[in-house]
Amino acid sequence: MPHFTVVPVEDNSQSNYDSLEGINWVDYRDTGQAYPDNNDTVSSDGRWSAFPLQQGIQNSARLCTEHSWSAGRRGRMVQESSINGKAALNSGHGNLKEDSPFLSVTDSAKRNDFYDKNLALFEEELDIRPKVSSLLSRLVNYTNITQGAKEHEEAESAEVSRKKVPKSPRMGSLMGVYLPCLQNIFGVILFLRLTWIVGTAGVVQSFLIVLMCCSCTMLTAISMSAIATNGVVPAGGSYFMISRSLGPEFGGAVGLCFYLGTTFAAAMYILGAIEILLKYIVPQAAIFHPSDGHGGGDGALLNNMRVYGTIFLSFMALIVFVGVKYVNKFASLFLACVIISIVSIYAGAIKSIFDPPEFPICMLGNRTLVRDLFDVCAKTVMKNNETVASKLWENFCSSGNMTTHHCDEYFVHNNITEIQGIPGLASGIIRENMWSSYMDKNDIVEKASLPSLDVHGSMENFYLYVSADIATSFTVLVGIFFPSVTGIMAGSNRSGDLKDAQKSIPVGTILAITTTSLVYLSSVVLFGACIEGAVLRDKFGDVVNKNLVVGTLSWPSPWVIVIGSFFSTCGAGLQSLTGAPRLLQAIAKDNIIPFLRVFGHGKANGEPTWALLLTGLIAELGILIASLDMVAPILSMFFLMCYLFVNLACAVQTLLRTPNWRPRFKYYHWALSFLGMSMCLALMFISSWYYAIVAMGIAGMIYKYIEYQGAEKEWGDGIRGLSLSAARYALLRLEAGPPHTKNWRQVPQLLVLLKLDEDLHVKYPRLLTFASQLKAGKGLTIVGSVIQGNFLDSYGEAQAAEQAIKNMMEIEKVKGFCQVVVGAKVRDGIAHLIQSCGLGGMKHNAVVMGWPYGWRQSEDPRAWKTFINTVRCTTAAHLALMVPKNVSFYPGNHERFTEGHIDVWWIVHDGGMLMLLPFLLKQHKVWRKCKMRIFTVAQMDDNSIQMKKDLATFLYQLRLEAEVEVVEMHDSDISAYTYERTLMMEQRSQMLRQMRLSSAERDREVSVCSFPAPQQEVRTVSTGNITQQQLLSSSCLHQKNQGGRLSVLALYCPTQAQLVKDRNSVIRMGSLYSDEEEEVAEPVAEKIQMTWTKDKYDAERRSRNNAPENFRELISIKPEWENLDQSNVRRMHTAVKLNEVIVNKSHDAKLVLLNMPGPPKNSEGDENYMEFLEVLTEGLERVLLVRGGGREVITIYS
Repeated sequence: MPHFTVVPVEDNSQSNYDSLEGINWVDYRDTGQAYPDNNDTVSSDGRWSAFPLQQGIQNSARLCTEHSWSAGRRGRMVQESSINGKAALNSGHGNLKEDSPFLSVTDSAKRNDFYDKNLALFEEELDIRPKVSSLLSRLVNYTNITQGAKEHEEAESAEVSRKKVPKSPRMGSLMGVYLPCLQNIFGVILFLRLTWIVGTAGVVQSFLIVLMCCSCTMLTAISMSAIATNGVVPAGGSYFMISRSLGPEFGGAVGLCFYLGTTFAAAMYILGAIEILLKYIVPQAAIFHPSDGHGGGDGALLNNMRVYGTIFLSFMALIVFVGVKYVNKFASLFLACVIISIVSIYAGAIKSIFDPPEFPICMLGNRTLVRDLFDVCAKTVMKNNETVASKLWENFCSSGNMTTHHCDEYFVHNNITEIQGIPGLASGIIRENMWSSYMDKNDIVEKASLPSLDVHGSMENFYLYVSADIATSFTVLVGIFFPSVTGIMAGSNRSGDLKDAQKSIPVGTILAITTTSLVYLSSVVLFGACIEGAVLRDKFGDVVNKNLVVGTLSWPSPWVIVIGSFFSTCGAGLQSLTGAPRLLQAIAKDNIIPFLRVFGHGKANGEPTWALLLTGLIAELGILIASLDMVAPILSMFFLMCYLFVNLACAVQTLLRTPNWRPRFKYYHWALSFLGMSMCLALMFISSWYYAIVAMGIAGMIYKYIEYQGAEKEWGDGIRGLSLSAARYALLRLEAGPPHTKNWRQVPQLLVLLKLDEDLHVKYPRLLTFASQLKAGKGLTIVGSVIQGNFLDSYGEAQAAEQAIKNMMEIEKVKGFCQVVVGAKVRDGIAHLIQSCGLGGMKHNAVVMGWPYGWRQSEDPRAWKTFINTVRCTTAAHLALMVPKNVSFYPGNHERFTEGHIDVWWIVHDGGMLMLLPFLLKQHKVWRKCKMRIFTVAQMDDNSIQMKKDLATFLYQLRLEAEVEVVEMHDSDISAYTYERTLMMEQRSQMLRQMRLSSAERDREVSVCSFPAPQQEVRTVSTGNITQQQLLSSSCLHQKNQGGRLSVLALYCPTQAQLVKDRNSVIRMGSLYSDEEEEVAEPVAEKIQMTWTKDKYDAERRSRNNAPENFRELISIKPEWENLDQSNVRRMHTAVKLNEVIVNKSHDAKLVLLNMPGPPKNSEGDENYMEFLEVLTEGLERVLLVRGGGREVITIYS
């Protein structure tokens, strides 16, 4: 604990209470002694000790004190308890693992939130809750995003990452989303299979296939954009979005499906790269060759794929393990290869109009021949003026002579024809390629328009023909093509690198899908219009001399496509091997699947080593399949499953209309999401119904594994039994763990505490109206009330009160439950409701209660102590509290505000309640047309311009539309009016203490009447100093100031004689804050009957007026300003100044929401606390005092 030396400053001015010029200043200087910790203690005399300021902040603070300051009196300052603050903070949130600027209040930040007199009323809050200015400054530099591309590079070197200052992401929609999506969407299928699909299915059906797949991804991208812009999406992409939208079961199941799809995608890209390498670049590198010596045989090709695929996979995994920075550095090169290759296709198509490339193909009858097995497309050739057999003749005839006796019968009866393989865009070949030509396995590729004599040829010569290696159909081609439209999650996975993710992800993703869809659709038309159908149906380019078919169309050379497609395919494989382990790591770190927990660990810099190993092993299974056409449908299943649940998540969120569902992307609809979900499901079964069943079975097993502790099914009697089983199951699930902060926003569950009159009718039904207008949150509502008395005697009254409340709930359209309790004390009943309402996890998280009208007029402290006790109970229970003041002025459900504002005054950050409530109210038709304004207070040391920018950024990330204004409150001297109000408050407290009834008088149960409702109170406006107090009435006490305005100091008036009361009788009041609340007296052996008459009452009143301690002498006591409690002066100063600012800015607002200061830790100042709240809200028609519980955090995340 640091020591402070008090150095009085010379005072040359004369004290004058008309101004504050006579106030002295004192320097508190740190003596420099070291202190062991940051935990301040209470001094020996019970006063709070000054907290130590951190190094770098000015060591001396100027504090205002009285003119007659003595060495024996210590200045009072704010006590900062770091330990208690941390404990309160930690216990206030259900999930301590969630890192957030709202939850991470460091000691350093709290020390920066030093006390200033403008916020003295909130000094209890500032111990554990940050000021808005400090919160916003932390928010601007806050990131909870897992490493992006740049961060991966920096993470390779721990030393470099420690030295580098983190840079804010600056990538826009083009570089951050559009181009990465292009790279991930364009892939091996475009270069290796799209021409074959067009030739097999025809232009019409191919166009339909591409359109279906692209429409599916476009609808999914719309749903994904809505989810991705509903907050920040950290790494994990679709897994994060689905798990946070539909829960861990769906998220885990679909996340693993997406992981398996990405892993098999790596295998598919590697197989595609090997196919390009061995078929078109270096076919001599093949290790296995056909056993018959001819070009046929699939076994050799598959074995080559397995060997080279394993080698490539190991090498790529090693690159990813050594450093992901190399993958990121070459990403631009791979993307350039893709773009150059696509441009060369369009260039070749345009060139084919006037100069088609020379790629002749040889036809025997209508059958297509493998071009590299002969040199000349003819049966005979002229050599030295002699007709000799060609190489083709030798292949079809067993003897070398010109006789046809030993020749293939089909060869003999059909002619050899050479046609142009690439006739060009102007040739009209598209008419022949319009319709489908599906084939079975080993069917020979034919051109139907050529004449042919259908005779059976020798099977020994089958290898000379181009044939189909697999059976084809529309459904098979859908499964093979769909992986070419995947990769739309690339933008959301890179949100950490984006300057404005909520803008870039939708724009970049949808533009990328639009671009790729146009490329695919135009490619279908161009391929059908430029290339001969027989060439299109040749999967491996045998008819064009082992060239890549799409390469024959490209310009300037086929090698542009071959080399470009090879590198782009390798790059896509590396990207898949990089992304899949991180997805598995994200799932493992969520710890929803216990046996995957080990894969959440890795190298010191966070690289997922074990996840990479598992990814390599699973990818090896795809390599062993060895056929790109067999692996592609597996990818399609897993990706379609993932996209299905993305659409489902968006549709469910839209239909439920939960309050946290506020996407910044507005062009979505539940019908579009449902259509996308239906298309995904249809494509799954179109592609392969058995693969679809297997994929759904895997997802179902993972789902059941994650929730295997769920409730047993219990059918009971029909629908009611099913409902009971579902309710029991849901309650047990809610009970399983502490609530996440986001669930608070999804389900605002209210406990509304009602006050009943003597007839057990609801006294303030507008509380129920207010609750119903908050029900856009779709949460639970519990309406409670307390009847004072004995349960055995008052059970009937409780039932009647409950029925009256239910009737009022029906009138006010409040859907919820009612609970009325009977208790010996009202405050104990309220505490019971707060603790025990609800069932299991379905409990209230916010309390709504009315303002204790008439507390000023009552000399019974229980009039306001019950209210303050309820505030303390809600704080202890970590519940939010809403107190609608002047609730009678609140609008009914049938009223409509056509204009106006809902003003939020954000003084301290207590979890985000102030942001959430206006949004909920605006969902109701009463408040829908109101606009939201947010005001926050800037102190002298705050940068108000930067605060306004930060607040606008904060609201942008919260997807809230509101006007922002920062109100500057300059440090000013404490006004005379503040001292006047404080003096009045303390005089009233002093008078009430002396007017306390003796225990004998309490036994006689004297009641004091109250004046009309506080809406009719006369408000005080001071224009000068305190004047002499005057007693205006023998029964009521008032005060006037120099301005002539009436100021309510205290209003007391005894009532007429009460009925004869039995001391043992029970006064049952339905009020929660009634000034007539009585404790139930313990029964005594002898009952004392007291009769109270008017004569006795008048005699006692005369006796009191003539007593030495009568009211007149009491009022004549005038405390001096220097005797006022300076803590009360500072708090009153805060209340007065804030009230002036709020009334100035929000006097015409339809509703003002305001932070509710916490009650003092010391209960002796409770009556002062009520006065502070009154002063704070003076002059405002509708006020909603809000006190957060800490769990209702509104975050920037989805």
